[in-house]
Amino acid sequence: MEKKIIRTDKAPAPIGPYNQAVMAGNMLFISGQIALDAATGELVQGDVKSETQKVMENLQAILTEAGMSFANIVKTSIFLKSMGDFAQVNEVYGSYFTENPPARETVEVSALPKGVNVEISMIAC
Repeated sequence: MEKKIIRTDKAPAPIGPYNQAVMAGNMLFISGQIALDAATGELVQGDVKSETQKVMENLQAILTEAGMSFANIVKTSIFLKSMGDFAQVNEVYGSYFTENPPARETVEVSALPKGVNVEISMIAC
């Protein structure tokens, strides 16, 4: 099976040895996104809702580059610095999945890249 690297300037460049996303067959695997602004490379400052909004915008840019949308998402992983932010993250995240949301897990972790509060990865087909 051939794999294709998905890359867009409308989402932040990777901060390590990985790609924004990889297409394998009809499956798209999107790397975890944090609240980095693609244009400036700076973190979005503010509350966890602002961070989550930027993360979802970054994911949307990658999906668009791959010719997909949130309707194609089958699995999501959400990593939170504090489970106390669950409701706020869920509010923003849920606005992108009004019908037939994907499978997902949400876990609290001890730390995330660049000290952010939320990171989200996705699988689409």
